[in-house]
Amino acid sequence: MPIYEFECESCGETFEELVFGSAEGVKCRKCGSPKVRRLMSAFGFKSGSKFVSSGSGGGACSGCAGGTCSTCH
Repeated sequence: MPIYEFECESCGETFEELVFGSAEGVKCRKCGSPKVRRLMSAFGFKSGSKFVSSGSGGGACSGCAGGTCSTCH
């Protein structure tokens, strides 16, 4: 059950919605308009060949995510 980010084309409101099947039927929470578009989520992107997380997993800093920069060596 993924959570998607949407933007309303009528009022510009950005909101998240839990989507069970297709995104059909999603309406803006602020104005109720069905004219919404799904936004690309930054969480699911890759940088190069490594997945870049917003957290600091494994001791690497959040800047390099691999432990090879001058900050975390």
